[in-house]
Amino acid sequence: MTRTTFARTPLARRAMPRPGRTALLAASVSLFGLAALAQDAVVEKWVDEEFQPSALSRDEQIAEMEWFRQAAEPFKGMTINVVSEVAPTHAYESQTLTKAFEEITGIKVTHDLLQEGDVIEKLQTQLQSGQNVYDAYVNDSDLIGTHFRYGWTVALDDYMAGEGADVTSPTLDLDDFMGLAFTKSPDGKLYMLPDQQFANLYWFRHDLFSREDLKARFKEKYGYDLGVPVNWSAYEDIADFFTNDVKEVDGKVIYGHMDYGKKDASLGWRYTDAWFSMAGSGDRGLPNGVPVDEWGIRMEGCHPTGSSIERGGDINGPAAVYALETSIRWLKEFAPAEAQGMTFYEYTPVPTNGSVAQQAFWYTIFLADYVKEGVAVINEDGTPKWRVAPSPHGAYWQDGMKLGYQDVGSWLLLNNTEADRRKAAWLYAQFVTSKTVDVKKSHVGLTFIRDSTVRHESFTERAPNLGGIVEFYRSPARESWTPTGVNVPDYPKLSQLWWSNISTAISGETTVQQALDNLADAQDRVMERLERANVQAVCGPRLNPKTSAEEWYARAEADGNLAPQRKLENEKPQGETIAYEDLLAAWAEGKVRP
Repeated sequence: MTRTTFARTPLARRAMPRPGRTALLAASVSLFGLAALAQDAVVEKWVDEEFQPSALSRDEQIAEMEWFRQAAEPFKGMTINVVSEVAPTHAYESQTLTKAFEEITGIKVTHDLLQEGDVIEKLQTQLQSGQNVYDAYVNDSDLIGTHFRYGWTVALDDYMAGEGADVTSPTLDLDDFMGLAFTKSPDGKLYMLPDQQFANLYWFRHDLFSREDLKARFKEKYGYDLGVPVNWSAYEDIADFFTNDVKEVDGKVIYGHMDYGKKDASLGWRYTDAWFSMAGSGDRGLPNGVPVDEWGIRMEGCHPTGSSIERGGDINGPAAVYALETSIRWLKEFAPAEAQGMTFYEYTPVPTNGSVAQQAFWYTIFLADYVKEGVAVINEDGTPKWRVAPSPHGAYWQDGMKLGYQDVGSWLLLNNTEADRRKAAWLYAQFVTSKTVDVKKSHVGLTFIRDSTVRHESFTERAPNLGGIVEFYRSPARESWTPTGVNVPDYPKLSQLWWSNISTAISGETTVQQALDNLADAQDRVMERLERANVQAVCGPRLNPKTSAEEWYARAEADGNLAPQRKLENEKPQGETIAYEDLLAAWAEGKVRP
C-alpha cells in the first residue's frame, strides 16, 4: 500500500496516534523553514560577496533579489538560452551573473558570447525560420528601425503591462536608464532594454597637450592655443603639428591621427557610426536628425523615402562628400602608413603604445584595455596620460545636431519564443540590469546604462583613473551621442552596402562623389525592393520620385531644415580649441561646452 493510499483510508487515519501526526507536521514546517533560510543565505551570500558596491542599500538589494526568487518560482528547473556579442560586460554576465541567477531563482541560463555578425545571423535565422534559436538576444539598438517595422519583436511596453506583468520587476525603474530614448520606435513604444552602452569620443594625450614647449610652438604656428579641438579645422591643425612638426616625443615617433582603412566589414562601422553627422550631414534633431538622419535617409511620417540627394536624402550631398574626403585625407597624411591596411580590431590597440597624440573617433568599449597597468599611456600611479572629450565637429555641423555615436546593446524578446521561456528570459534580462548588480557590473565592464550607477560614489572615487569617462556620462553632453535611429528600415541589408562602396574611394578605384552616388543608389534600390515586396508590417519605405538636388536644397531652406545643404565656400574655417579643464567645469555646471 502506498503512502497516498494509506492516507486516504479513514480507518488508517484514525489508527495513527495524534502525537505522530503532530510530529510530522512539525517536521514539515521545520523543513520548509530550513529551505527558506537556505534561500535567504544564498541571496545574502551574493549580495555581500559579489554585488557590492550598489546603488541600493543592503536591505533593498535583498528585497529586490527576493522578488526575483518568488517571480521565478513557476519556472524553477528550466534551462534557457540567451546570446550577446563578445565584450567584457557580457563575459561577466555569462560567467558570473548566470551562476547568481541560477542559485537565486533556480533557472539555469546558457549565455553564449558570439561576434556581432554571428549574433545578427542567429537572430535572422530565428526570424526567418520561426524556430526558437535563443530565448532572448542582446542586440545593438541600431536595429530598432528594423525590429519594429517587421513586427517580429515584442513591444516591451505592451508586454510589461500585459503578458509579462507578473514577471516585471517593481524596481526596474525605467527612468534610470540613460539610453531608453534610443530603443523606442516612432510609435513611442519601448522595444529593447539597454544592457550596456559606450560612446565614440575624442581621445587625446593630455600630458603632451599640457607641455609648455609644445603649447608655445603650436601657438606660434597657428595663432591659437593647443587644446581640445572644437572643430575639424583645429583637429587637422593638431594632427599636422604632431605628425610633421613634433615628429618624435622622448625618442619615439608620434602621429597626430589614428584610423583604419582596410576593405573589410568593419570599415562600414567607421562611417555608419555617426561620422557623417559629426561632419554636419543630415538634420538637427536628437536622438537622430529629422527628417534626414546621419545615414542620409529621409523619413516622412514613419516611412523612409530615400537616401540620394535627388530624393531628398543626403548620403551623396556636399556634407557627406566633405566628410568622406576629409577622413581619407587624414588617414593618408597624418596616421601611420600601415593604418590604411588595418581593420577596426587591428587599429584599436595602437594608441596604447604611446605613438598617437589624438584620435577623433575612439570607442569607450576599450576603456579597460587603456587603463591596464604597464601600458605606455598610463602613469606609474595608475592615472592615465590621456583624456576623452566631445568629438570635434565638421564645417557643416550646426547646434542641435547629434555629435557622435553611442552603441547600446539591448535585450530583445521575439514573438516566436514560447511564452514561459520568454518570461524566464525577461527575468534574466532584468536581473543583469538591476540596480542590485549594475554598479558592480559597470566597474567590471565600464559600459554605463544607469544614471544612478554613473553617479555612485564609487565612480567618483575611480573617476581620476578613467580619463574623463565618468564626467562625460554625468554631463548633458551624453545626450548628443546616439545610436543609429529609426530611419533605417533594414540595418543588416543596408549596412553591408557601406564598406563595399566606401572602400572604393579609399583605394582610389572611384572618386568620393562616385562612391557616395553608388552608395545612395544601392540604399535606394534596397528600399525600393522592400516597398515593392511589402514585407514590413508597418512604416515600410515609400520612396520619393527622383527630381533634382536644387529642388531639395530649396525645399530644405524653405522648411527651415538643414539637409541637404549646399556646398560651403569655405570648408576649413578658423580652428577653435578649448582647455580641457574649462570643459570639465562646464560639465559640472550642466553645460555641454563653456
